[in-house]
Amino acid sequence: MGASRPPRDIHQAIVELADRGGRFAVALVLRADGSTPCGAGAKAVIEASGAIRGTVGGGSVEAEAQRRAVEAIQSGRPAAFDCRLEGRAVDSRDPICGGVMRILVDPTAAKHRAAYAAAAAALHARERGVLLTTARGLDEPDVAVRFLAEEAIPREPGFPGAATIGAAMESEQAALFASEPAQGGERLEVLVEPLIPRPMLLIVGGGHVGQAVAAQASLVGFDLLVIDDRPEYADPALFPEGAATRCGPVDEEIARAALGADAYIVIVTRGHQHDAEALAACLGKPAAYIGMIGSRRKVALMRKDFATSGRATPEELDRVYAPIGLDIGAVTVPEIAASIVAQLIAVRRKGSSPRMPVR
Repeated sequence: MGASRPPRDIHQAIVELADRGGRFAVALVLRADGSTPCGAGAKAVIEASGAIRGTVGGGSVEAEAQRRAVEAIQSGRPAAFDCRLEGRAVDSRDPICGGVMRILVDPTAAKHRAAYAAAAAALHARERGVLLTTARGLDEPDVAVRFLAEEAIPREPGFPGAATIGAAMESEQAALFASEPAQGGERLEVLVEPLIPRPMLLIVGGGHVGQAVAAQASLVGFDLLVIDDRPEYADPALFPEGAATRCGPVDEEIARAALGADAYIVIVTRGHQHDAEALAACLGKPAAYIGMIGSRRKVALMRKDFATSGRATPEELDRVYAPIGLDIGAVTVPEIAASIVAQLIAVRRKGSSPRMPVR
């Protein structure tokens, strides 16, 4: 049995507004050079009232985007503008980051509903793809948006080209490419926005530590699946919006979880027997990270038991980060969760992490 709440996605929000017939514009950061509050690809939906969902940087940058979006909604014409964050005084209203941002506001976004719906569906299905936003013209461009699944990226040459799109997918960073026009022609800008599913974090154990890990991991970009055999600890209300929960025998629920190479597993059940069951079920998963909570003594005894009983090879056990987390002297539950999430980040961004000594 299980329960979940659907994740909130900016592309799905665009689809819902389009379906309701609302008047709105999409604000999209096309370029961000130097020190800026947001990078290329940051996106927000701005309604005719100025209400905003998502962000393009906050502060005066976002206020200007809201103002221009309301104007664009009234005129029905997209607009693109550059924002220079070069204020001179700390106490002034001008941003002082020092960078330059180019922002597109598109009140015609409802016309591109199919592209945004395809992007939302791909992310929900944990499939990779790219969103291409094309702006033809400088200040009041014509806008086109299309979504391409990774396997559908064309191989033939063209602007910005398959190699360029592939490089953006590899880097997982949005990038703007501009085609300088021939005499009398129009400037063409294409934002290549890779859509990469957030890594999946499976938390085995929905108690206090599991809840704290979920809260912090959600903030740094993990999708969440929480498993517990107790209904009261598999309640979606205990976890961030969008977290999926399953209640049932832990080993069975782990076995049926669809976990790929981008999955991370944190085992924090209520006792060593449950931890052992969970670990045995996880060792065969192609996860990027497996971590198990426990004292050094517990971990050493469990390793010995798994090795002598033949439940795991030394190589399989060496994959496991146990004791879990970074050695930061954590004592409280929030501190323990912080040490675990910091280790998740290290493995995600660097491929490995320091381990706590077993002895």
